[in-house]
Amino acid sequence: MDKVFATAAEAVADIHDGASLAVGGFGLVGVPQALIDAVLAQGATNLEVVSNNCGTAGVGLGVLLEARRIRRTTSSYVGANAEFARQFLSGELEVELTPQGTLAERMRAGGVGIPAFYTPAGVGTQVADGGLPLRYDGGGGIALASSPKETRDFGGVPYVLEHAIVTDFALVHAWKGDRHGNLVYRRSARNFNPPAAAAGRITIAQVETLVEPGELDPDDVHTQGIHVQRVVHVGKVEVGIENRTVRA
Repeated sequence: MDKVFATAAEAVADIHDGASLAVGGFGLVGVPQALIDAVLAQGATNLEVVSNNCGTAGVGLGVLLEARRIRRTTSSYVGANAEFARQFLSGELEVELTPQGTLAERMRAGGVGIPAFYTPAGVGTQVADGGLPLRYDGGGGIALASSPKETRDFGGVPYVLEHAIVTDFALVHAWKGDRHGNLVYRRSARNFNPPAAAAGRITIAQVETLVEPGELDPDDVHTQGIHVQRVVHVGKVEVGIENRTVRA
């Protein structure tokens, strides 16, 4: 029942080339940076990443992207990362764009055993109709495009069928965690971390505060230990500001 690993390096040691990763975080908040840095040092490549966004320059998944370690990403927001845009448009990176709520639900569904679900998000667009660029050819043309998805009417309203996401590993950040893997997120860091934690077959959580079993009030637990296989204590994490805006 004690799921604590001494270091992030030990916790990610078996992430293999070509592995799929669900990664928590939104912008710079709730990003499992220590685990991402450990994957960078570990050397796994050709990774398939599922995350709301792919980090920024030098931060979050951006460090793996800059090192050419990511082959494919499923994301809902890809702005503010010039290297991401360069790799995508040059044909180096495959990208599946997914509506934000749909992405969260696809991961959550994977964690609870729901294989697919219907949603109105994306109906009437390339998300449902197909033709959304997944990979460019480097010359401005589309090398690979998305396929049409099944649609169906419920009560006269069209819905599109979306499939659940289950990944080999998940990397998440939590404010508190116990040795059994129960996790508590703090404020806006409780963004994509809960669904990412559910989606991983092996979920690795970095926690700022490690407590003993029984110290967390069950009513405060956001991710139950059954979803978490490994815990790493990383101490207090400082969150940066992605776009600092001040008055002149």
